[in-house]
Amino acid sequence: MGTGAVRGSAAYEMGSGEISRARGFVRDFLTEARSLHGLPVSERAMDVTQLVVSELATNVCKYAPGPCLLDLEAGDGILSITMWDTGSVLPTSRQADPTRTGQHGLEIVLAVCESFEVRREPVGKRVRVEISLLDGPQGDPAGPAAW
Repeated sequence: MGTGAVRGSAAYEMGSGEISRARGFVRDFLTEARSLHGLPVSERAMDVTQLVVSELATNVCKYAPGPCLLDLEAGDGILSITMWDTGSVLPTSRQADPTRTGQHGLEIVLAVCESFEVRREPVGKRVRVEISLLDGPQGDPAGPAAW
């Protein structure tokens, strides 16, 4: 990200009620990035970002309840979302199955993000994704890493 990046962080003791707080945090962060810092943030990006944070936070609640850190960095038309939790099991996507009920969160994240990275930490793991904040002429993601 460039030097004009806007950053924000939040910590949670991840339980189911914290999912909506994390979603609200990212919504407020992007609203402020747009209004106070002049960063372009499309409505699509606002919606997709809240969906992605909700899916990542839900996975923390299900598989690694406890402390969780959420770091956001916006600049150059991209939002970087990094979520750390104490769980040691790395997420893996499952084979697409339209008859499966639930467990589609990672599939959704992979479908709407520019990039996805997961790595082990001395305690737990970090998941990092990037989302385009810009829209192209057709309302699709645009920018340096459009999908």
